[in-house]
Amino acid sequence: MSQPPPPPPPNQPPPGGGFGAPQDPPPGGFGAPQSPPPGGFGAPQQPQGPGYGYPQTPQPPQTPPPAPPQGTPPPPPQGPGYGYPQTPPAQPGYGYPGQQPPSPYGYPQPQTYPMQPQVPQGGGGRKVSPQLLIIVAAVVVIGLIIGGGVWYSSSSGKDDNSKDTSAGTGGGSGGKDDKGGSGTTGGGGAKEKAPSDPAAKVLFQVPAPEVKEDSQIDSVAGSWLTDAVYAKSGVNKIVGYEPDSGSEKWTLDLPGQTCAGSREMSEAGVAAVVTEEAPRKNKNDRRPCTQVVAFDVDSGKKLWTGTVAISGTKVAFREITISGDTVAVGGGFSGGAAFDAKSGKVLWQPKVGTCEDVGYAGGEQLVAVRKCGDYGNEKYQVQLLDPKSGSVKWSYKLPAGIDNAKVISTKPVVFGVDSGDITASGVTDAFSLDENGKLRTKITLADGKYEHDCDVGKVNDCKSIAVGNDKLYVPTKEHEGTGEYSRTNEIISFSLATGKTTGDRIDAGDGYTIFPIRMDGANVIAYKDGPYNKGAQVVSVDGKSLKQTKLLETPASETVLDAISGMVPDSCELLYSGGRLFMGKDLVSKPYSKDEKEYTALGFGAE
Repeated sequence: MSQPPPPPPPNQPPPGGGFGAPQDPPPGGFGAPQSPPPGGFGAPQQPQGPGYGYPQTPQPPQTPPPAPPQGTPPPPPQGPGYGYPQTPPAQPGYGYPGQQPPSPYGYPQPQTYPMQPQVPQGGGGRKVSPQLLIIVAAVVVIGLIIGGGVWYSSSSGKDDNSKDTSAGTGGGSGGKDDKGGSGTTGGGGAKEKAPSDPAAKVLFQVPAPEVKEDSQIDSVAGSWLTDAVYAKSGVNKIVGYEPDSGSEKWTLDLPGQTCAGSREMSEAGVAAVVTEEAPRKNKNDRRPCTQVVAFDVDSGKKLWTGTVAISGTKVAFREITISGDTVAVGGGFSGGAAFDAKSGKVLWQPKVGTCEDVGYAGGEQLVAVRKCGDYGNEKYQVQLLDPKSGSVKWSYKLPAGIDNAKVISTKPVVFGVDSGDITASGVTDAFSLDENGKLRTKITLADGKYEHDCDVGKVNDCKSIAVGNDKLYVPTKEHEGTGEYSRTNEIISFSLATGKTTGDRIDAGDGYTIFPIRMDGANVIAYKDGPYNKGAQVVSVDGKSLKQTKLLETPASETVLDAISGMVPDSCELLYSGGRLFMGKDLVSKPYSKDEKEYTALGFGAE
């Protein structure tokens, strides 16, 4: 949320008190009066020891410089690149023209990927503690010293009623009708309808588990939504809540903390997580992420727990996805593997050789990123796989020197790369492929101009970016608005056929910033982060007219605004369906002060 220099108006509700409720809430939280849950919430190589799977804190958004005035001429056309001739000239980004990012793409990157810690920011007048920044940064360094991998995940939102989906600001997955996926071709069939009154009330909140140590960071990654259940990972468990009241319906104990959660569910309503192999004994204890657990979201029933071993050593993983009835895991140092979602049977697993699968993105299709060659000389490919057998249907080879690829959409297949000297800015170039794996076009996204994010070292973790209507939707960086002290941004789109901007411009409005959550047929479902004295919104944007329809607006009380400010919109788990918005964190740490109230999840509902 935008931080205002002036004080709030005199009619601003007083701090503290009810979380949008007219009377004092019960101790420990706001919203539904239930007690918080107790305790909170391929060449074969030996996997890394303790520390693998250490959760990584998201990177804080950077405040961009003011946008240049409209009418600034676009940059000169780029030359051919990435193996195809006559690259279309880069188009002006609707007020964000500038030089294209430097190339080449030849900078080698290590197997582990440290990132700067992210702290909540925005409304409610919160201030970041410098001490916390130092402590969190130290924890990340410690995790690297002990040889562990770093981890961060948020899953993608998809509702119960639509079979369309998109990569974007993610949460979990939708209902049993959801085939999952990372992208959609768009078309008609929008399911989300405007409620009679978009003014939302607080449905419930999930208090964050107690964290006593200053440098302790626990993982609570993963959330899923069906008609009957909102499920959220806690510490060493997953809890299923009644979506409208927040009452607990079931609790599923896990072997350890979650390292990753599937962004999708199977048609039968099955989701899956990767967890550490045992509970942590103390803040410095990190366990390998070797356990794969599948469960039924509506009932909370554990279906199976699986592992994969090479030469008697269990393989650790950092990512998990579902395509059809196949659960695919990747991100380890020995390639990927797949399980049958119903039985847990291993369908395929890492093979000895000079090549390995880096990771997978699921949904309507299963797409792999594969690398071959020695460290520093790797060559990457993007492949379409048969989910059951793991066999390759087609393969698109990336030019030598490109050492990363992030899947944005699986149908159509759209992936991005980040230039070698830019390590945490999302993607600087996106590629769309046709159904046969042939290159359609390349889209250049100048570094520093856009707000999307794709986690370093992850294949399936792009947020605030969506695919639909044969377009790529990307939010711009914040810039000055028209009002005093105001900030704003836009979503613009690029053609997946030509690589050029389409002319679409979805304005956030003065004082708001906007991020795509997912597609709803041909419409874009987007989250609008409001100014310090107004609630956040969910809007549906017509894919043709770009008309915005408000679906939901959160309360504007100080307590609600303060709670929402802890959910950074372009990195937290966002799920919207049927007039209900759920926001979830994937990491929890010690509050800044004893008076701070931290939440793992927030639920809002409109009539």
